[in-house]
Amino acid sequence: MKYFPYTVAGEETMTRVPETAADLDEFRMWVEQKASAGEMIGSDTETSGLQTFSPTYRLRTVQFGDARNAWVLQTEARPEMQEAARWALLTLPLLVFHNAPFDLLVLDRHLRVPLATLAPKVTDSKIIAHLFDPRPKHEGGYGLALKELCARDVDPSAPDTQGDLTAVFRSIGETKATGWAKIDINHPTYLQYAGLDAILVSRLLPILRKRLADAGVPQRLVDFEHRVMLVCAKMERRGMLVDQGYVRTLVDRLQEEATLHADRAKEYGVTSVNAPKQVSEALVGMGETLTETTDSGALKVDKSILLDLADLDQNWQPRGTRKPNLLADAVLRSKRAGKWRTSYGIPMRDDLDSDGRVHAKINSLQARTARMSVAGPPFQQLPSGDWTIRRAILPDVGHRIFSVDYSAVEMRVLAALADESVMKRAIAEGRDLHGFTAELIYGPDYTSFHRKLCKGVGFGKVYGGGALTLSRQTGAPLPDVKKAIGAYDRTYRGIKRYSSKLQREARADGYIVWTPVGRRLPLDRDRVYAATNYAVQSTARDVLCQALIDMDDRGLTEYLLLPIHDEALGCAPDDIADDVAREVGEAMAMDFFGVPLETAPEVGGRSWGSLYMKKAETMIEHDPWYAAHPDEARAAEERRK
Repeated sequence: MKYFPYTVAGEETMTRVPETAADLDEFRMWVEQKASAGEMIGSDTETSGLQTFSPTYRLRTVQFGDARNAWVLQTEARPEMQEAARWALLTLPLLVFHNAPFDLLVLDRHLRVPLATLAPKVTDSKIIAHLFDPRPKHEGGYGLALKELCARDVDPSAPDTQGDLTAVFRSIGETKATGWAKIDINHPTYLQYAGLDAILVSRLLPILRKRLADAGVPQRLVDFEHRVMLVCAKMERRGMLVDQGYVRTLVDRLQEEATLHADRAKEYGVTSVNAPKQVSEALVGMGETLTETTDSGALKVDKSILLDLADLDQNWQPRGTRKPNLLADAVLRSKRAGKWRTSYGIPMRDDLDSDGRVHAKINSLQARTARMSVAGPPFQQLPSGDWTIRRAILPDVGHRIFSVDYSAVEMRVLAALADESVMKRAIAEGRDLHGFTAELIYGPDYTSFHRKLCKGVGFGKVYGGGALTLSRQTGAPLPDVKKAIGAYDRTYRGIKRYSSKLQREARADGYIVWTPVGRRLPLDRDRVYAATNYAVQSTARDVLCQALIDMDDRGLTEYLLLPIHDEALGCAPDDIADDVAREVGEAMAMDFFGVPLETAPEVGGRSWGSLYMKKAETMIEHDPWYAAHPDEARAAEERRK
């Protein structure tokens, strides 16, 4: 047995690393004692990196601990340690992990501990921390990482495992990314801090739970988030099939596109499209007026500003409101191609499992508003109408892709929360909400531009965009935008009253917004006006999450691939795809405080992109399967219509 003592909060702790059969017997006795007492035990894993489903991935250690004692089992290439760890995970009734989905999927895949068996008895301390304060430390929050939370609540000198280990990695000639796989499994620092993670999370959880209870966050919300976590973990475990031939070609094409547009930018004196100072100076030299600045005083040339100058809307479609600036267009297109290549193309080419599937990491509880995120690749960041990247994702063999999303869910949630009678009446009558608004404000002869402006104002209420942002997005003069906002507020007075009420209550409650499910959302003192969009976005997210749970209860999770904003993506066998999509739509639809949340199921074909290729001819041209089956392409187009 190896022993590693360490003082935490003035108390000596001990990490034990079993080496012999007798050591494992001692470990088993400890587990049985803890199981009999029904204690919550901290647990963690150390692995070779983050790509859980890579063919070369390795589980190196599994550790368990209470407030004073930890055990680190070196499971890598040691069957007896693997079996002991597996037995302990199945025997212990209560476990706490920090960022549990990662460890649960590792243990499911590499230690044969079923996700469905382990997850129900696991508490994720990161979920508890997020429910009290979702802000990262650099934004004024408590923080969400284990070490920063422990430094605040357990011991100010709580060791920074990753910091110390990074120094060790450098000493052996490795980086932070490669060191986890290369460090000697018997390195004292590695074993010491593996054990401390289990000890620290055991000490942290009771503190987090008390803080959450004292704040008044209900236990039902904690339970809800753990259910959502499990459903998302199931989807992540399944992964999505990738068209590897298409992706290899796509990566090369995106590189060529990035270079082509970068060369266009060079014609205007910009040698690097990623150098804001160069871009801003060149734009000013071309006669453009830039007024917004960064915190450091530099002129802003972010995506929204460049889209405005290039006369493009948020979906990269021409607005027709000004002469496009060719430099802004070149910078945008070069940066987008480079980002798509790095963020989507390369991961879909290189980070696949042995079956050719990509496993995007689904963080079920991410932003301040609790909205989900998807990483590796970040599929939630894809433009809403573009098929280029989506074309790489295939359904399983003999299956078809389907998508079910909500119809204007944020606006409907806003109408329900604000009890806005005029908007609720329009929804009940099945009216196009943005056209209805334009008609109320501008009369029956309103134009498509009026509708677009009203749509922008409505989404500004949801996402927090002000008059300047809306002016930039639509190309409408700022005075017209301000006039439209005023007219919108007069038309939908309930929204204005609701927003004022939220802000008033937030100020009285220490700048906290509470949502209908009891979610606690801290506001920045200088952005109290964001209360409405925080409440709406968070509630819309919870609507989708409740739908995910309902689908899981119906046995539909086996067909799901990914949650994306207000959409559920999935695939099902050819002969039942339409029925499954319809049932998913039924599970998602609900009555929300008297406002119907309706869904729009769509069944595509042989790629995710088929849902976005609006014409059969486009599918035939860009998809080899449809090129060989043109009748199927035309049938898919008819289904969409």
